[in-house]
Amino acid sequence: MKKDILEILENDSRKTVDEIALMLGKPAADVAAAIAEMEADNVICGYSTLINWESIKDDLVTAMIEVKVTPKRDMGFEHIARRIYGFSEVKSVFLMSGGYDLLVMIEGKNLKEVSTFVSTKLSALDSVLSTATHFVLKRYKEHGVIFDKSTESDERMIVSP
Repeated sequence: MKKDILEILENDSRKTVDEIALMLGKPAADVAAAIAEMEADNVICGYSTLINWESIKDDLVTAMIEVKVTPKRDMGFEHIARRIYGFSEVKSVFLMSGGYDLLVMIEGKNLKEVSTFVSTKLSALDSVLSTATHFVLKRYKEHGVIFDKSTESDERMIVSP
């Protein structure tokens, strides 16, 4: 039942306990108890709204930064990851396999704000060896949600014999 609840909430966190209970055919009290337990166990870490900021013409810049680091002895990547996710500009931090160690996603008001963050805060950390910044130009789909519904149409040419 817990996995079913999580899938429902992941798709629409606005669902009420009563709606989830009805969807699953379970008592509302059982659903509420399961949700409370998953919140206490940090399985459900929070509830958020996915917003297409581009549609309201907000000038927010998103950047993904590849970061190569030297892990600290006896702490691995945890120490530097904690330092990085402590910055208010940072939205996400991921440990990666491949050519770099961490992927850091940040948001800023403009390119200058992002570049200032990278040069004065991120690159200045002792363990950071190098960074590569990539700017998001357009969001098409995020967390399973397609932002521009007009792109869903089939644009292939009709071919007739």
